[in-house]
Amino acid sequence: MTNNPEAQLAGFLAAYSPEVADRATAILAWMRVLLPHADALVYDNYNALAVAFSPNGKTGAAICSIAVYPRWVSLFVSATLADPTGIMRGDGGRLRHVVLDDVAMLDRADVAAFIAASIARAQPPFDPAHMGQLVIKSVSAKQRPRR
Repeated sequence: MTNNPEAQLAGFLAAYSPEVADRATAILAWMRVLLPHADALVYDNYNALAVAFSPNGKTGAAICSIAVYPRWVSLFVSATLADPTGIMRGDGGRLRHVVLDDVAMLDRADVAAFIAASIARAQPPFDPAHMGQLVIKSVSAKQRPRR
């Protein structure tokens, strides 16, 4: 295994179908441009590949995350955010998600509002002097099939 986080992330994504991997790659690239001061924390878990965006490298401070599943990609945000269009799925008390059919969904007014509200709530706030890092936090030895 390489020590290069970018190469590791690309390897994790390669386990998915080309359609899901391409969608996830585009969404993650968009998020990293939007949040240049966020650390992108990668967890290659049993159920999914997750990338959390944090102002300080700590999971507990993450404002949102992208989760890659075998057939879709989701944006996870706080369940306390207002959802006037009813696009959020799930009934979790802490997190809910939006299935992202493509990267253009991140530009939808309702989805962009979730992200903007998440940024505004960041604790600690993002430091404009900090250039975010890609950090591989964990890789599960046992995983569900990715395709």
